[in-house]
Amino acid sequence: MQNTPVASLVGEEYEVEVGPVAHGGHCIARTEEGRVLFVRHALPGERVRARVTEGEETSRFLRADAVEILEASKDRIEAPCPFAGPGKCGGCDWQHAKPGAQRRLKGEVIAEQLKRLAGLTPEEAGWDGTVSPAEGDKVPAGEVPQWRTRVQYAIDEFGRPGLRKHRSHEVEVIDHCMIAAEGVSELGIEQRTWEGMASVEAIAASGSQDRQVILTPRPGARLPIVELDKPVSVMRVEEKDGGVHRVHGRPFVRERADERTYRVGSGGFWQVHPKAAQTLMLAVMQGLTPRKGETALDLYCGVGLFAGALADRVGDQGAVLGIESGKRAVEDARHNLADFPRVRIEQGKVESVLPRTGITEVDLIVLDPPRAGAGKQTVKHLASLGARRIAYVACDPAALARDLAYFREGGYRVRTLRAFDLFPMTHHVECVAILEPAEKGR
Repeated sequence: MQNTPVASLVGEEYEVEVGPVAHGGHCIARTEEGRVLFVRHALPGERVRARVTEGEETSRFLRADAVEILEASKDRIEAPCPFAGPGKCGGCDWQHAKPGAQRRLKGEVIAEQLKRLAGLTPEEAGWDGTVSPAEGDKVPAGEVPQWRTRVQYAIDEFGRPGLRKHRSHEVEVIDHCMIAAEGVSELGIEQRTWEGMASVEAIAASGSQDRQVILTPRPGARLPIVELDKPVSVMRVEEKDGGVHRVHGRPFVRERADERTYRVGSGGFWQVHPKAAQTLMLAVMQGLTPRKGETALDLYCGVGLFAGALADRVGDQGAVLGIESGKRAVEDARHNLADFPRVRIEQGKVESVLPRTGITEVDLIVLDPPRAGAGKQTVKHLASLGARRIAYVACDPAALARDLAYFREGGYRVRTLRAFDLFPMTHHVECVAILEPAEKGR
């Protein structure tokens, strides 16, 4: 018996009333027949004509773009960026929303995820419901903060730089990225062609004048001579092993936070927003209130930002263990924290290394896991260590909410939660949750 082919609905258009915002940079709408649409480039309360970009007759939901605004929200503005909009660059989700509205939308997403996945109201999470802008990011509607200190440009088959379209490998060729930090823009990446390259990543350290480009050649292509508008070190991604190797200049950039300089090698993690590292470090330290002589864990520690701040505060009688999977990041963390004899950095996955350490109790824990979160087993292990406070730094509210539910099963409650808009114009948001044993109360 032959299977009947399922009809694609891509290109179909529906006139819909736009409902609430959802996690992922879109809003939810329903067609008259009850089909669920995830609509980009729309705002809650609007009436729009939505064109389907993904989905079939049998799909649980359809993805769509708002291609015509029939009734606009008071929060709508003309997108400042000429490359933002249906079918264009996928980098920004909310160019069409006023800055204050963007933060409200992010707050609504956090609240929805906390309720649905952790069963928490904002009050129960110790959160006032606001998403705070970073210092200097409060700009008028129609202006865009230049915050992105790392931009990975995709290169098309003609060597032209651009950014990927939403959920696509297709390249939107651009001549300027509005959210790129000044240090990235001044390199002039967009003003030249990059024949034979698959991507060019530009890094402009905010803690120094260090500038770096990382070139990923197409298979068999030769590296171009890099002549940019500012002094820059050059790295290349090797085809064979995917490793990043130095071509010329320093193999790292220098960043600053908590009055310390951190070396960040290629592939090492550092927050992209120039104010993010300091903002998050302060939120974590204020929440944990480290004391002299305490022991602490810094999990998924990167190049040692939180481990350094903890070591500084627990003093010579305290001790800090950092765990990080990236080999280069571990080398950098050990270099960055070499002046703290009571700091140890171990390499490997947290779920593998932590049980091998033999640690059965600890005073403080910081975890800054990747987007997927820490997961049930790791959270269960952390909850067994009896820490008086735990700081959870999260770039994904869904993963945060899931892990908070696991912490509750392990006997921990959320003491406070703060949210920061460290990715303006996008749907991403950073949260810091401070947890304590449930029996302590508030």
